[in-house]
Amino acid sequence: MSMAEDWHLPRIGSVQDPLRLGVLISGSGSGMEALLRHQTKDECRHTTTVVVSDKSDVAGLSKAQDMGVAAIVVPLPDISDSQQRRLAHEDEVNQVLADHGVEVIVLSGYMRILTPSFVKPWAGRLLNIHPSLLPAFPGAHAHRDVIAAKAVKSGCTVHFVDSGMDSGPILAQEEVEVSPSDDEDSLAEKVKQKEHILYPAIIDLLSAGKIESP
Repeated sequence: MSMAEDWHLPRIGSVQDPLRLGVLISGSGSGMEALLRHQTKDECRHTTTVVVSDKSDVAGLSKAQDMGVAAIVVPLPDISDSQQRRLAHEDEVNQVLADHGVEVIVLSGYMRILTPSFVKPWAGRLLNIHPSLLPAFPGAHAHRDVIAAKAVKSGCTVHFVDSGMDSGPILAQEEVEVSPSDDEDSLAEKVKQKEHILYPAIIDLLSAGKIESP
């Protein structure tokens, strides 16, 4: 579905004027924490100005606060119509991002499916990391599906987000071996180790203007 998007990549960041990121999470924030630690390095061209969660009881919020980053909960509004609820929620998220000057959105364990009306204005400035080698095993249960399929390899994929499900242009992948003894938890741990290195590295490239528009 990426052909339908109008892609606009962000400006090139610098150490003096880093690209401003907003990180969206729904859980423990381990990937977010790895990114924030990466951003403490000299010569980093990007910084995180806000972390947003759709859930209030997740560890990622306190991790962000402990590292000096604004952490804001945007819960789903109390609207009966599901589509209107989604759109209203995304409007609130967009307002928080605007209030914090966000230029690029980084999805890091964010479990909500974004609507096309949210995605399209951010196309080229909205990234996700998925715990499989896309296009194989999209969706919310990648590790379970990999194990069930008896696949011998898996990994992670960084991609631009488009209006489809884990279908945006792929920027980079890292592989891991799947052993016969692996379960969902052990596979997830292997993949996380790769994710925590790959995602910041690709954001480095995007911030340096070294990624081409789809």
